[in-house]
Amino acid sequence: MTAPDPAAFAHPFRAYTPASYGFPLPEGHRFPYYKYAGVRDLLRPALPVLETPALTWADAARVHDPLWLRRWRRGEVDRHEQRAFGLPWSPGVVERARRAAGGSLAALHDARRVGWGANLAGGTHHAFADRAEGFCLLNDAALLTRIALAEGHARRVAVLDLDVHQGNGTAALLAPEMAAGTAFTLSVHGERNYPFRKERSSLDLGLGDGIDDTEYLRVLRAEALPALDAFRPDLLLYLAGADVLAGNRFGRFALSLEGVYERNREVLVWARARGVPVVTMMAGGYNRDHALTVAAHASVVFAGLEVFA
Repeated sequence: MTAPDPAAFAHPFRAYTPASYGFPLPEGHRFPYYKYAGVRDLLRPALPVLETPALTWADAARVHDPLWLRRWRRGEVDRHEQRAFGLPWSPGVVERARRAAGGSLAALHDARRVGWGANLAGGTHHAFADRAEGFCLLNDAALLTRIALAEGHARRVAVLDLDVHQGNGTAALLAPEMAAGTAFTLSVHGERNYPFRKERSSLDLGLGDGIDDTEYLRVLRAEALPALDAFRPDLLLYLAGADVLAGNRFGRFALSLEGVYERNREVLVWARARGVPVVTMMAGGYNRDHALTVAAHASVVFAGLEVFA
């Protein structure tokens, strides 16, 4: 790995990417490999983009079953487990999952330092304690919540999940913290979309197919942000899914690129106005137009640079 430029650490904001960590995929696989390098390259003129550190297995075990993690490290997983994960097992796919989650943890430390940290990956909200689903092996939102609470970085953590798919793994993993009042999970998602068996978040806002900018932003302003105000978090984890865009292969919403940018900007304005540190994670994005996927994912960082400048 190339050592980062020391000048990067003088910049008040930076982002993290696992784009250089690849793994084998069958020809024509639907995993959107392209977007990670695309977002990195689009953002590099705007801020330093560093390679993600690898999450330690000890940290992963804060939310995942240690025996299950060992099986994934060793490749002792069956076809059914790989099918649910959506990716074939390889040492590379496991390492990349560690790097994606490690980027979120690095971004958490940046958020504590300067108010905002950005991971150009992560938001792997379908990972459960002992099973992987939907391209998600390690649940970084649940992990960051546990670490922040255990290490005294926050007393109340909110997870705002604006991916088009419900954050089912996050809701299941953080059930004890939700019951204790130390975590609040808020998912705005397609009611008729994957996962078809939903878990119970602190607040689930399931929306119908075809929702556009106007209605989506109304829900954000009238329901989601007021719910965050009522919880009063001192740390926000924001899953800025790009799969709400019109034309997404696995979504049924109809937001424009401008609508996604406005959504991101409003969330970050909310956090800055209340002095709440925020970590942004990419989550899903699978548009038929690859350039649109990249632009939508990058928009949360451009919004962050505007809001926190």
